Amino acid sequence: MDDLIGNLKAALGSGAVLEGADALAKSHSATARPLGTPIAVVMPSSTRDVSTILRLCHAARQPVVPWGGKTGLVDGGMADGALALSLERMSGIEEIDKLGATMTVHAGCVLQTVCEAADANGLFFPLDLGARGSATIGGNISTNAGGNRVIRYGMTRDMVLGLEVVLADGTVLSSLNRLIKNNAGYDLKQLFIGSEGTLGVVTRAVLRLRPRPVSQCAAFAAVDAFDRLPSFLRRMEWTLGGTLSAFEVMWEDFYKLVTTSPAKGRPPIRHGHPYYVLVEALGSEQAEDSTRFERALTSALEDGDVVDAVIAKSQAERDQMWALRDDVGQLVRNFPIFLFDVSLWIVDMEDYVAQIRQALAARWPGSTLVVFGHLGDGNLHVIVGVGDAGAEARNAVEAIVYGVLRECGGSISAEHCVGLEKRPYLGWSRSAEEIALMRSLKQMLDPRNILNPGKVLAPVAVT
Repeated sequence: MDDLIGNLKAALGSGAVLEGADALAKSHSATARPLGTPIAVVMPSSTRDVSTILRLCHAARQPVVPWGGKTGLVDGGMADGALALSLERMSGIEEIDKLGATMTVHAGCVLQTVCEAADANGLFFPLDLGARGSATIGGNISTNAGGNRVIRYGMTRDMVLGLEVVLADGTVLSSLNRLIKNNAGYDLKQLFIGSEGTLGVVTRAVLRLRPRPVSQCAAFAAVDAFDRLPSFLRRMEWTLGGTLSAFEVMWEDFYKLVTTSPAKGRPPIRHGHPYYVLVEALGSEQAEDSTRFERALTSALEDGDVVDAVIAKSQAERDQMWALRDDVGQLVRNFPIFLFDVSLWIVDMEDYVAQIRQALAARWPGSTLVVFGHLGDGNLHVIVGVGDAGAEARNAVEAIVYGVLRECGGSISAEHCVGLEKRPYLGWSRSAEEIALMRSLKQMLDPRNILNPGKVLAPVAVT
């Protein structure tokens, strides 16, 4: 091990290799979740550095765990006993092609930086999530991040045109494609998007940009019956002419949590309704789009899809509405809690939540259940509090949340990936044949199992 650390210091410079207390100081997530005790933290400044690191670690059979913004919630960045590879120094924007509507960035570039750079050039990068100020593009790609605008723009994989990736043995795979259409053989970048750093380390990316929206309309609406939610969703899709960009639903418990002291937010609509919806449209002409948006909401009120609604009249009011949706920090008031990120058919959601609530109450009469999410794309965030953070309680809660989900054919991970936390339940959402193919790909690209080992797939003996 000393030889490997010495070789890394010789190749990268001693300042790029942290050990002991310095390494441990970096070994926590953006939300203070511990990431284990790495043997060292290496901080490359270039793709060449990453290649050198992986080549040396491959030869030494040393496990490596890539780190981006460390905002993950499934222990995908756990680096106990491994070498942590932090991409924080590779944070630059290499090029913005305004005519081609692309941006080439390094993996450590923070999402918010990308969004602001696109905006400054009259363009738009639509990926948006609560951790925008910490999450990095490399992390977004490795987890195929979703966020608030999937309903219109898709997941991260829909925003990536090309990638540069370093393989386990240090080989640099440069496929920085700029074309929207390129059917020349296999689309290799898709192997690495969403693979959680287990197949290769993303170092650069070509991102697809969109025209910057000129108009933004947002509203809060109250809905008194679940079956009105999909009706309201489809109405807004049909009447807004493709400009609907977000349809965020909050169950009453979550809405109360973020609009009641000590939360800073205040309710735009009174309490007392079972569901609240934050709906947003992005368009090209504020006056016309606002008129169409108001007409759509009025129609929903008249037909009973919603029972109350308030439209934001300024950017400040729109920001306040989004601040309610993003105020997940209020959830720690019920600590300890267990966080779940699932997806399922909209028609199954009401029964799914009811079954979970009933099962939790039967096992823990004082339990809490808070639900919110991107209902427009089938993604719910389920937060459970049972007053116990122990392993036995976690296993029992997971059996309830995932067991009901399994029965309705949902996915254990909508956008947070698998990591270590969800690995035991992978077979509840993927077939045996799918998992076997995943193992084959892992064996082919990382035969010595050094890249983020144990994440996604349970480890197997390596010869």
